[in-house]
Amino acid sequence: MRKIRIYLLMVVLTLIAIGVVMIYSSTAIYAWERFKDGAYFLKRQLLFVFIGALACVSVMAVDYRKLGRYAKVLVLLSLFLLLLLHLPGVSREISGAKRWFRIMGFSFQPSEFASLAVIIYTAFFLSVKGNQRIEHFTFGFLPVIVVLGMVSLLILVQPDLGTVIALSMVVLIMLFSAGARLRHILYIGLLAAPVLYLLVFSVPYRFKRIMAFINPWADPLGSGFQLIQSQVALGSGGIFGKGLGKSMQKLFYLPAAHTDFIFSIIGEELGLLAALAIVALFVIFFINGAKVVKRASDSFGAFLSLGIISLISLKAVINIGVSTAIFPTKGLPLPFISYGGSSLVFDMIGVGLLLNVARFSRQKLEA
Repeated sequence: MRKIRIYLLMVVLTLIAIGVVMIYSSTAIYAWERFKDGAYFLKRQLLFVFIGALACVSVMAVDYRKLGRYAKVLVLLSLFLLLLLHLPGVSREISGAKRWFRIMGFSFQPSEFASLAVIIYTAFFLSVKGNQRIEHFTFGFLPVIVVLGMVSLLILVQPDLGTVIALSMVVLIMLFSAGARLRHILYIGLLAAPVLYLLVFSVPYRFKRIMAFINPWADPLGSGFQLIQSQVALGSGGIFGKGLGKSMQKLFYLPAAHTDFIFSIIGEELGLLAALAIVALFVIFFINGAKVVKRASDSFGAFLSLGIISLISLKAVINIGVSTAIFPTKGLPLPFISYGGSSLVFDMIGVGLLLNVARFSRQKLEA
């Protein structure tokens, strides 16, 4: 397991290093224009990396098996924080969305904490119930869905549909792996389908995103602008790219160039080969994470690892899929690479838990 832990750590550090370089490259001009400091976003990202590293090491130092006893407390705390967002004057509103707290000049996004809390709760619940109880709808399947539903509802009203979809898929993967009946999952899917339809097609900006995904050129200066500029960035980079720092799309053409669409800037500046290398790094992360799941010393560690690698991998797939126009715009960051404090810190906490599970698995195998 030591080799697996090294692979995981090296992949994550490589992705973080790429992110730091590309955040500076994609924001230097914008940061100077707005803050008169070209390194504004770079310095903040380095601080986030430092905080995330401390959190990761702290999580690794504690026996993850003790975490299960606090699973309910973590879920309740996440529900409290999500409710707190909607008190007047408490949250920070950006583009009509209330997703952040503003603390000492930095933003904190409770949905990132809530996602990890739900994964921890689900992993502990599944480890306690066992396969036979999970097959029972009322006592084994429904409690997890209820917790997921409460958290999802509070995230939806922010609004943030992308996080809800990603988290729901992760929880269903965990339930299926634990032995939940496929028909129970299909029932939930059938019940959620009309709700998802209403959430997408009855909300104007989401409907526009779907229409832009189908045909971005129908509104090239409006709803389709972001997708078109993303494709221009990826296409103009060619195989080897224009060169680091030489992107044209980051010059106020591509919105969210350092967050949701940083993969497009990587493709433009460093080329197709670099973009494929990013994909390969996430594949390596998933493969080695799956090995941790397989060799975990207990079921809680196995389900916890499964939830973490599923969430991080799914966010990467969605982000890259959006940048390449495979999926409609979702607003999820590229793990370890995109600019953002909460997402980076909690992804690194997830990695710390993953390495923690691997560490105790190694001790058991060598004993």
